[in-house]
Amino acid sequence: MIENFDYDVAIIGGGSGGYAAARTASSAGLRTVVIEGGDQVGGLCILRGCMPTKALLYASEVMHLSRHAGVWGIHNEKTAWNFDEVMARKDRLIQDFADYRRQQLTDGRFEFIRAMARFENQHTLALSNGQKLTARNFIISTGSIVAPTPSHHLKNIGYITSDEALTLRKLPKSMIVLGGGAVAVEFAQFFLRFGVKVTLLQRSSHILRDFDTDAAKELERVFEREGMDVYASTRLTDAWETGSMKGVAFDCAGKEIRVEAEEVLFALGRIPNTEPLNLVQAGLDTSQHTIITNERMQTSIPHIYAVGDCTGPYEIVHIAIQQGEVAAHNIAHPEKPRSVDYRLLINVVFTEPQVATVGLTEKIAMLHHIPYLTASYPFRDHGKSLIMEAKDGFVKLLADPKSGEILGGCCVGPSGGELIHEIVATMAKRMTVNELAALPHYHPTLAEIWTYPAEELAEKIG
Repeated sequence: MIENFDYDVAIIGGGSGGYAAARTASSAGLRTVVIEGGDQVGGLCILRGCMPTKALLYASEVMHLSRHAGVWGIHNEKTAWNFDEVMARKDRLIQDFADYRRQQLTDGRFEFIRAMARFENQHTLALSNGQKLTARNFIISTGSIVAPTPSHHLKNIGYITSDEALTLRKLPKSMIVLGGGAVAVEFAQFFLRFGVKVTLLQRSSHILRDFDTDAAKELERVFEREGMDVYASTRLTDAWETGSMKGVAFDCAGKEIRVEAEEVLFALGRIPNTEPLNLVQAGLDTSQHTIITNERMQTSIPHIYAVGDCTGPYEIVHIAIQQGEVAAHNIAHPEKPRSVDYRLLINVVFTEPQVATVGLTEKIAMLHHIPYLTASYPFRDHGKSLIMEAKDGFVKLLADPKSGEILGGCCVGPSGGELIHEIVATMAKRMTVNELAALPHYHPTLAEIWTYPAEELAEKIG
């Protein structure tokens, strides 16, 4: 048994979760090291996730507003764009974000090593630079990678993933998007608004299967109005390549449909990036890609923790940060352990309209037999959204039928990712619909729309 360890805690992975853990551990006085083996430093959110995709989506929103400015009496005869400039701006932003993260990792608060790491035993890592190190505790924060396609058909014709989509320098004229989650729908609308003919295929009965059906249907309606072909409840049966075109055949409602496009975007999710770690030597279960942890972020080996996408249960960057902070706190202060609270779970999809939720959804409530009352209000009847010509979508509240406590919220509409935070704040303080309805809201604002479902529920509950 090793008695003298090189470090109190070794963190594998320097993304958002890993950095949050390192910052917390070092501030608690622990001898900390972060090992990052990726080609680039920054983590998924900065390099290939949140930040680059939202930079592109905002560009497409500006494009869309410019093309449809006539409704405000502003006439733009021809809106032109330079795709190279769009991508170059995204690259500059990401470089700045990555440079800042690199500065944070190398500012001297903890040691930072650029190397791949694998376990030799439960307290020892072998690094790709030939070095070995020991630690009393470990935090695994290696993120995720694009999931391999389960379809042998696609392997024969080739496809791009979200990673490759972010590096395109030329737009295809047409694209088939496979998937209906956040990544798929965000890329689908981005390409659509830049003139690509988009066909989206979803295996479930609706896109955004983790959201309530009313939210999914609203986004599907907008996509179809903008010219996207959306197919749900599909099953891929064949794929082929003919010259410069790629084609897929799929079953949809008992009917075979065949579609061709210049490119196929495979956007059916990601899996934990754990294979290089040699987890067997650490004594961890490798029957699943995901590293299983308890609410304190501990694995089955008490001194080994895991945070972020490699453990789940949600692939969301602010959750990874919370998990990293909790894991590091529990290592530093085992006598005062903390747990991650998912009651205030937030989800945002940055399409237009944006789709955002916090807390309980109707799907989850019905699945777990949780009693609730709900009320909604449409943006098409709301003053500020009418001024903005942002008429798609609605807000919805879920409340406890007895106490009136707000249990969840959903916003499909303009600035939904911002508006949902009003409900995050009310839920954090366990406010009731009566209290939300009584809060003053400036007029005309988008935020005041929340008072309408709150008032309706307050009247029902009494």
